[in-house]
Amino acid sequence: MSRSPRASGYFRTSYDQDLTLLQTRLERASLVVFGIALLAFPLIASPFQLDLACQVFLACVGSLSLMLLTGYAGQISLGHAGLLGLYLAVSTLALHFVVIYLGGEYETRRGFSTGIVIDPPKLGGWSISDGRVWYFILLAAAAATLLVCLNLLRARTGRAWRALRTRETVAEALGIGIASYKLLAFVISSAVTAVAGALFAYYRGFVSVEAFSLFLTIQYLAMVIIGGMGSLLGAVLGAIFVTIFPYIIEIGLLALPGAQRYASLLFAANYAAFGLVMILFLVFEPLGLAGIWRRMQTYFLLWPFKHRPASGSHR
Repeated sequence: MSRSPRASGYFRTSYDQDLTLLQTRLERASLVVFGIALLAFPLIASPFQLDLACQVFLACVGSLSLMLLTGYAGQISLGHAGLLGLYLAVSTLALHFVVIYLGGEYETRRGFSTGIVIDPPKLGGWSISDGRVWYFILLAAAAATLLVCLNLLRARTGRAWRALRTRETVAEALGIGIASYKLLAFVISSAVTAVAGALFAYYRGFVSVEAFSLFLTIQYLAMVIIGGMGSLLGAVLGAIFVTIFPYIIEIGLLALPGAQRYASLLFAANYAAFGLVMILFLVFEPLGLAGIWRRMQTYFLLWPFKHRPASGSHR
């Protein structure tokens, strides 16, 4: 029996179909085209564009890890730049400052006054320093992280995290170990974040505690909020948006008359812009960029017919 198109109601008739990552021909074809575009991008990109793409891939790894913890397990973390309610937020924020302090002490006592220079990694005597090589390494890391997260969420672990986020009392009544699954969420999220940090250090070739400020924590929170809580697609879209956003702010400021006078305001403008954008998304678009994408999908699937919410009244 052939599958029905999504627009007329896509129904799954077996557990195998329910666990399939790519369920339609359009999805498979889109993935092939997107993959070819990603592989061909380094051939036409400038060094700046390659670096921007690598930043996006690094941000995807970090935002996906934070989405698992906050968007699915419902645990608040304000210390992801340095690495259980209100108490959790305060304790993770304290962890951030503890890590920054220890990192600063390490730099001072070892004589690294401005930071630590890291030699390029070597593979079989071959030094990895070319930007195009790093592009493919970080693309593979982001793709692997996404695949791991997708499989985690389809397993028992992901279902338990969703239950925790919805209501802990009900989850406990269903036999879910609250403490153990919260701890598991932190362990997995922190491990993935550590991988992102290691890749960042080798890619940049230089590490300093100043690079891991509280602003970085705000950026990662912005990724999951702007992208859309509880959505891996939202984590990826949020990472792309937040990575490119500061450059847009900078271009906008430099386009103003007397741009040199605004150079000192760039950092403050980024802070204010991130706060404003997060507030606007929370108030007007709680589902984030992922919600906008789904509405666009629905519009084109149902066109030329209008889509009405099931609970809406007919006028």
